Amino acid sequence: MSALFNFNSFLTVVLLVICTCTFLKLQFPALLEQKTGFRGFFWKAARIGERLSPWVAAGCIAMGVSIILF
Repeated sequence: MSALFNFNSFLTVVLLVICTCTFLKLQFPALLEQKTGFRGFFWKAARIGERLSPWVAAGCIAMGVSIILF
């Protein structure tokens, strides 16, 4: 089933995008400088990861546990 139709898969994809964009912004800041257009979406995901990092980390842990157990 597609990640768009399965809510758990959708949340997993969103968390992975946020974590990946945050990592890329910390390693290569010039890559995500543009705040508009297609790369602006990834800039916003990186911003969410930077500002809500405890919540994103808790979400990643909860998703990992739910994937392992269920």
